[in-house]
Amino acid sequence: MSRLSAEVALPDRRAARRGFDRAKSFADVCVVHDEARRRLFERLEWTRVAPEVAVDLGSGTGTGAVQLAERFPAARVLAVDSSLGMLRAARLRAASSNSITVIGGDAERLPLRSGSVQLLFANLLLQWCMPPAMFGEAARVLGPGGLLMFATLGPDSLQEVRRAWAAVDERIHVHAFFDMHDLGDLALAAGLAEPVMDIDRIEVSYADLAALVRDLRATGAANVAAGRRRSLTGPARWRAFEQRLLAQRRGQRLTITLELVFGHAWGRGREQGTETTGRTEVGISVGRIGRRSSAGE
Repeated sequence: MSRLSAEVALPDRRAARRGFDRAKSFADVCVVHDEARRRLFERLEWTRVAPEVAVDLGSGTGTGAVQLAERFPAARVLAVDSSLGMLRAARLRAASSNSITVIGGDAERLPLRSGSVQLLFANLLLQWCMPPAMFGEAARVLGPGGLLMFATLGPDSLQEVRRAWAAVDERIHVHAFFDMHDLGDLALAAGLAEPVMDIDRIEVSYADLAALVRDLRATGAANVAAGRRRSLTGPARWRAFEQRLLAQRRGQRLTITLELVFGHAWGRGREQGTETTGRTEVGISVGRIGRRSSAGE
């Protein structure tokens, strides 16, 4: 993967953090996050894990941390996020729990000791990160037999928005998402073991474009691609985009597709002789970022 091209296509993490800091009404509109979290917890039931330390990585308002504390009452739960706004909300949500600690931290540079965690739970966080860096940190902090569980967005997400903008200009309006198969390869290369991936697709309908934009902004999900247009979108270009998007309506509703990629992988641990220093590299074609791979067409 070309570093320059990746920097253009993938999210600007500082801009993403600012978006979450401004997402004051996140808890009122995070239905996709809630649904992805529910499905992650369903998948957690398929595993055998009894963590002493469980981490809700990219904890947002702390809902996942609270549910982890309920699911594993003997565990110490850490709610980790890099957004000050989300950390404030999580502290309020977790105030009544003695087992939850809220910590400011970057998923690509976790403030946690190596081998100190038995469960990493990352709901809709990976799409804001560079997967090799996040997977590398997961491999570092997970103890032997520790488990990473995550949900992220796949390349088919927001396809209606991508199509509409593609008919208007050639700029990046939706940042790139990694394919399921590439994520599995990257997890292995980072030092994780036995990655397993699967996909669900959901559709969210809106009365109009304004409702979609409100939801995206309220959940911190505005366009933050590093190569995005930095100037304001002119009214003529916006009207052209709106016309193209609304032409895809089904009946009177605007339907948006979200591809949810679910995955889990295990920590190998140093006692098995596995190094997690990131020396192994996986090359990902730039053309595959943000698009369906041939295996998934």
